[in-house]
Amino acid sequence: MPDRLNFTDSDDANRLLASDGLALLIGMLLDQQFPMERAFYGPFLLKERLGEDLDESRIADWDPEAMETVFKGPPAIHRYPSSMAKRTQELCRTIVNEYSGSAKNIWVTADDGAELLTRLEALPGFGIGKSRIFVGLLGKRLGVAPVGWEESAADWSSIADVASFEDVAFLREQKRVMKAARKT
Repeated sequence: MPDRLNFTDSDDANRLLASDGLALLIGMLLDQQFPMERAFYGPFLLKERLGEDLDESRIADWDPEAMETVFKGPPAIHRYPSSMAKRTQELCRTIVNEYSGSAKNIWVTADDGAELLTRLEALPGFGIGKSRIFVGLLGKRLGVAPVGWEESAADWSSIADVASFEDVAFLREQKRVMKAARKT
C-alpha cells in the first residue's frame, strides 16, 4: 500500500487519502463538477475543520446545519457546499448502517469485483461511472484486487491512472479533448 496518493498538491492531504478509506471515499464523492485536485483535498479540509480524524459515526451524527457551515468555509470544501455536506453525511450513515462503521469494509469484505461494484453503486452520490473509477482506483493504486476487479473497473482514463500530481493536469486535458470530441 502506498504512503500517499498524489491527487493534490498537499503532501498531508495525499497521505490522508492513502491511509484513510473514508477520506478516499469522500474525495471520490466530491469529484463532481469540481476540479479533481480540489475534490480530493476536501477530506483533508474537512478533517482540519472538524479538529479530529474523520469518523463515519461522528460525521453521520453531526448536526446537519453545523456540517453545512463546515463545508461552506471559507474556502468552501466544494462548489455546492450544502448539497455535498448532506451527501457526505448520507454516505457516512450508509457506512455505519451497512458496513459496521468502516468505509474499508465496503471493499475488504467484497467477494469479487462485481460485488464491489454493486456496493459502490448503491452508495449515495456514486453512480456506475464513479463506481467503476473507484474500483480501478482501489485496484491500481491500493492493491485492493478482488477476483474480477479489472472487468468492473473503468476502461477509460481516470484518477485511478494518476501516479503523480503532474498527471492530474494531463488527465484534465484528456477529459477536455474527449468532451470536445463528443460534442462534434
